[in-house]
Amino acid sequence: MKPRNHTVSVSEFLLLGLSEQQEQQPLLLGIFLSVYLVTVLGNIVIILAIVSDPHLHTPMYFFLANFSLTDLCLASTTIPRMLVNIQANRKTITYTGCLSQIYFFLWFIGLDVFLLAVMAYDRLVAICHPLHYTLVMTPRCCILLLVMSLILAQSYSLTHTILLAQLSFCTDNIIPHFFCELLPLLKLSCSNTYVNQCVLIYWGGALTILIPLLIIVSYVRIMAAIVRVPSASGKWKAFSTCSSHLSAVCLFYVSAIGVYFIPSSAESASKDRIAAVMYAVVTPMLNPFIYSLRNKDMKSALGRLLSGRAL
Repeated sequence: MKPRNHTVSVSEFLLLGLSEQQEQQPLLLGIFLSVYLVTVLGNIVIILAIVSDPHLHTPMYFFLANFSLTDLCLASTTIPRMLVNIQANRKTITYTGCLSQIYFFLWFIGLDVFLLAVMAYDRLVAICHPLHYTLVMTPRCCILLLVMSLILAQSYSLTHTILLAQLSFCTDNIIPHFFCELLPLLKLSCSNTYVNQCVLIYWGGALTILIPLLIIVSYVRIMAAIVRVPSASGKWKAFSTCSSHLSAVCLFYVSAIGVYFIPSSAESASKDRIAAVMYAVVTPMLNPFIYSLRNKDMKSALGRLLSGRAL
């Protein structure tokens, strides 16, 4: 008797979404459509305000504009597909579409992480070495840091996608998620995922341990420098330039830790989806508010942008 072939690859996957209850689909459609529209509008307004205002043509806002663009792309990688699936009452995604979604999702997530690190370095130089800031953070340096972030994020995304493309998926094609996420997909594979797991640990350690550690070290030095500022107004001004970035870092990593550091199980699948919603959907929506409401220069630029358009 010939052995059965267990390596027949599936042609599509089934995304269970956030809820399998049909009566909740219209509510989810309304909520996530609203979230996406707010995300798109908020990040575009931030980018336009920075581009149109000469006062914001500084390294800090250069990185913020790119960060907003990355958040916009990140949200566009997952939410529109989910909205289409809900509206069409279709939960399938092709194998190629799934790999493409993972590729772009990991790319923008990685770019978010590296830009957060670059923005922390920018604040470190501005507060700890203010006299040398213009000499260090030159336009050439800013472009170089952005290009390095793009290359590292691309390497992170491409490595996982290429390794994932080598795996076989047999009969199980149900992904308990609202988009093609790496960890649930690895669990579905009927191939040996040892190499994938090793690379995941390597990159996961770099993005969720090394980068946050570098950011923490930067802020320890920043806080030490702020403490030495003689005037209370000077301390507040120095801290206010960092508070928005620090809030964005905390929001991103608290939600990401919920996915990658809490042991997953069948019972925690819903918790994983909620954590993913936080860092893939909610965070890109909230970041424009974090940077605009807590930043005097951004509020002034937004006011000039909106008043100029009203004329």
